[in-house]
Order: sequence, then structure tokens, then C-alpha cells
Amino acid sequence: MTSRPLISYVLPIYREEGNIDLLHERISAAVATIDVDVELIFVNDGSPDGSLDRLIELSRRDHRVTVIDLARNFGHQVAVSAGIDHARGDAIVIMDADLQDPPEVSLELIREWQDGWDVVYAQRRTRKDGAFKRLSASAFYRVLGVMSSVDIPRNTGDFRLIDRAVADQLRRYGEHARFLRGIISEIGFKQKAVLFDRDARHSGTTGYPLRKMIKFAVDGITSFSAKPLQLISRAGLVMSFLALLGILYVMGVRIFAPERVVEGWTFIVTAVFLVGGLQLLLMGIIGTYVGRIYDEVKGRPLYGVQEVFREGEPRLGRTARGEARRRDP
Repeated sequence: MTSRPLISYVLPIYREEGNIDLLHERISAAVATIDVDVELIFVNDGSPDGSLDRLIELSRRDHRVTVIDLARNFGHQVAVSAGIDHARGDAIVIMDADLQDPPEVSLELIREWQDGWDVVYAQRRTRKDGAFKRLSASAFYRVLGVMSSVDIPRNTGDFRLIDRAVADQLRRYGEHARFLRGIISEIGFKQKAVLFDRDARHSGTTGYPLRKMIKFAVDGITSFSAKPLQLISRAGLVMSFLALLGILYVMGVRIFAPERVVEGWTFIVTAVFLVGGLQLLLMGIIGTYVGRIYDEVKGRPLYGVQEVFREGEPRLGRTARGEARRRDP
């Protein structure tokens, strides 16, 4: 006889007090229809609201619930990584807690995994977001598709299932500016898409305002592409060509139409500001990559765990630190 597979649900939590109970209820109802064992790993990413209290109470009522309380807010991608590090399952389902990712869809991911797929990612067929959100997301994936050296499926988030073998490989990736959907695509294995309709957020506000979305987009592009650096040399060639045309124009006017020469400094000042602005922009691109190198070479832990709760009881003291991954030597 074979034991039932264990499925770990990793659920990052930040300001999700109003979603936790319904999320737990819908996941429980969904998995009750299939023959698997389940553990629910909630990662509290420094939530300032009452999310942690709700999670601790939930762990008292349901022995399947584990609560990882991070020492501070480390960000969504690191919180997911912490959950994966603590997951014991044969497969791991990554979901957001805002109920935009329907828990019922995770059953389709599990079925495809049981059919032999190592990574099953949920691909959005429709989404109930505002026009700006849809437009910016579409633009981001188009730019990422052009820039990235890795084929990252469009219209996907972190809602996916990964096999234990994939999770073990993922644990070897120690970069701090994490873009998990790109890393998982780079890891490889057999991957399949499952189409779904994304729901509206049930409660609360998004943890990804415009500022964080821009940073996330920059992380995604710079993590998997050196093309922005290559654009610097191309921009230099273009500016050199324009400068050559300007020189030829000035020489031509001086030789063939000296009466049309207008003495002044407007053109020179405009050219200086144009070139200066371009230089600052290109230096900013270089600075972004240098900053990423600086963050990585310090080799600091990816995250710290304040406490881990099972059945409502803390299993780590407040001074303890959870498993913190560094880059492999």
C-alpha cells in the first residue's frame, strides 16, 4: 500500500486579516474532495494588523496549520521562499491570500502533478483588475519577453504547484532580489499551464502599489537579462552617429551657405543637456546592476524567523532565527 501524498500550501500574509478565515475555509473544502494529506503554511510577513493573532488562533483549531512569523517585513517573494523552505510536502502549492487565486483551481494543479508534471502554473485567462493594472501587467510581460534570456510565460503570477524536486533546486538559489516565476522557469523540469479566471480581491488592499510594482519589474528584468547593459553601447553609437551628422551639417553650412550661419548657443546648450541626460540615464542602469552585486556579495541571510507556531504554540523563541539561506560556495 502507498501512503497518500502530502501537499503543502504556502500562503504569504501581509495585511490579510479580513481574508484568512475565508481562505482557510475554501482551501479546506476544496482538498476534502481529493485523496491527499495537506499542510497549510502561513507566512506572516511582518503584518501590522491583526493577521498574526488570527493565524495563531487558526493553528489552535486546525493541526494542519503552521504559522511562520518573520522577524520583519521582508517582501512577498522572500516570504514565499521562507514557506517553501519549511514545507515538507511531496508537492507545494504557492498561493496569495487575497482570494484572487481561487483555491478550487489548486485541485487542477494537483491533478496535473499526479499525471506527471513537475511544475503546473496557473495562467490567467481573465482578470478582474482595473484598466491600469491590466495595461501595466501586459506591458511588463511584453518587455520581459523581449529582454529576458529565459522563457517566462505571460499572464502568470506565483500561483503554481512545484514538485519536491523543483523545490529542492529552488532552495539553492540564494539571490535577494527574487523573481520566483523567473527562477522556476529557469530551473526547468516538465512544466504545464492551467488556464483560470482570476477573481477580484476579497478584502483589504494590494500589497503591490505602483512603487513596488516598478521595483518588482526591475528585479524581473535585471535578474534574467543583461540587455539593458548592452543598450548602453548601442545608445553611445546612436549619439555618436547623430553627433557626426551634426558636424557634417555645420561644415556644409559653413562652406556652401555661410550667410545662413546663425551665431548663438541654443543648439549647443540643447545638445549638452541631451547628452548629459542620456549619460545619467545610462549610469543609472549601470548603478542598478552594481547595486544588485553589492547586495549579493554581502552574503547576508535571506530572512529571519521570529517564531513558528504549530497548534497555537510557539516552537521557536523570539531570539531564534529560522533557516537562512546563503549563496552556495
